Amino acid sequence: MSNWKPKRFWKEATVVEAEGGFTVLLDGRAVKTPAKARLVVPTRAMAEAIAAEWQAQEKEVDPRTMPVTRSANAAIDKVTPQKAEVCRMLADYGGHDLLCYRAIGPQELVQRQASAWDPILSWCDQQLAAPLASGQGVMHVEQPAQSLAKLANEIERLDSFGVAALHDLVTISGSLVLALAVLHRHLSSQTAWALSRIDEEFQIEQWGHDEEAAAASLAKEWAFLSAALILEMLAFSH
Repeated sequence: MSNWKPKRFWKEATVVEAEGGFTVLLDGRAVKTPAKARLVVPTRAMAEAIAAEWQAQEKEVDPRTMPVTRSANAAIDKVTPQKAEVCRMLADYGGHDLLCYRAIGPQELVQRQASAWDPILSWCDQQLAAPLASGQGVMHVEQPAQSLAKLANEIERLDSFGVAALHDLVTISGSLVLALAVLHRHLSSQTAWALSRIDEEFQIEQWGHDEEAAAASLAKEWAFLSAALILEMLAFSH
């Protein structure tokens, strides 16, 4: 969507019911995806968020300020035609989840990871029936096939819009377990983001802030929190 920057031509963005859900009209003209498909989303809350994003645009449309629109476009244009493949890609994160790979040292970081991540792995075991092993260093940690199948089922139960939002949570954080904890409302999105940043924050404490890295982190955090809000709009969180 990097080249998608039309000029603003509308005065009002409104939400109307459509076959299959809700859509957004710009002065009566239906919004379409970059691939020219009908932009129809499953809940009014998501449609209203999209309409608000369009209404907030000024002279040119800036997709970077439209996370809900971008997620809906991705769901329709990218996920729907290849949903099984996207689900498999996300499920693969369970086999090398961030929470399962621990530092060898220093001891302060080792302890910080354990105290932050062990309770989430326990939740994954108890609530999702998907125990995962952890290890130190970068050597591959083999995970139980049954656990990986359970995690895959959690993804596959979502529709394309849910998968698109979960995709951002997983790929930004590097953790399928954290993403599912947000989906199930076991963790707030802010807490999950902080847990995904244990290593980075430790390094900042040791070496100080880098402005470029800090800006990149803020952008990722905003995208992560936006994806979590979209799951709430879709009413998948429970």
